[in-house]
Amino acid sequence: MTGLEGKVAIVTGGARGIGAAIADRLANAGASVVVGDLNDPGSDVYFHELDVTSEASIAAFFAAVLRDHGGLDVLVNNAGIMFEEHIEEHATESWNAMVAVNLTGPFLMTKHATPLLRQRGRGAIVNVSSIEAFACNPNHAAYAATKAGVMGLTAATAVDLGPIGVRCNAVAPGWIDTELNASYVDAHPDRDEVIAQLSKLHPVGHIGDTSDVGDVVAWLAGDESSFVTGQTITIDGGRTTRPSLPPIMGY
Repeated sequence: MTGLEGKVAIVTGGARGIGAAIADRLANAGASVVVGDLNDPGSDVYFHELDVTSEASIAAFFAAVLRDHGGLDVLVNNAGIMFEEHIEEHATESWNAMVAVNLTGPFLMTKHATPLLRQRGRGAIVNVSSIEAFACNPNHAAYAATKAGVMGLTAATAVDLGPIGVRCNAVAPGWIDTELNASYVDAHPDRDEVIAQLSKLHPVGHIGDTSDVGDVVAWLAGDESSFVTGQTITIDGGRTTRPSLPPIMGY
């Protein structure tokens, strides 16, 4: 991977899971990584507390990045939350909370990152969406809506910021082996069978790892993807490519 050496990269929600894997991958590619999160990752990367739902917190965060790093080259909008509520019983408060983190957060981060990216005359923004933007699970109305919104925001950002040399793309991960997903699996009485059945959903024969997402994000952030913008890349092992068939048919 080339094109990230010496660059300054922000990763929101980088304290754990996919965000931590992205931060590690960018750092390994030579970037100076700034993790913005409510929790300190306790790693070697630079950390500054960040609440993506608060514009005041975001402004203070970027002031610290400019003070300590002198500029910005890459923004990865990864911070997100997910919980389950049936749409008929969905509380307005929880809907608004998910919109604030998953969609308004990336908008505000992009808004405040733009002046720093403009100073560089180039840059890359990578948003983390989800396959649930176009193929959602039950009780995920707010999550699916916000992740679809991230895809729209990505396209709009690519159009608006392209003239100043800033590219914007998104990734849409599928089932990735994160702590959250592992908790669903571990809660089942037959964990091994759950893993086996999940694996069968994917043409590649297994579920994804957080590093799979980190690798694609690093490519989109680097110079090797210099003619790619406004795109959403699905990272799901082919799961959404193959229509499901009933088990009785032997597939």
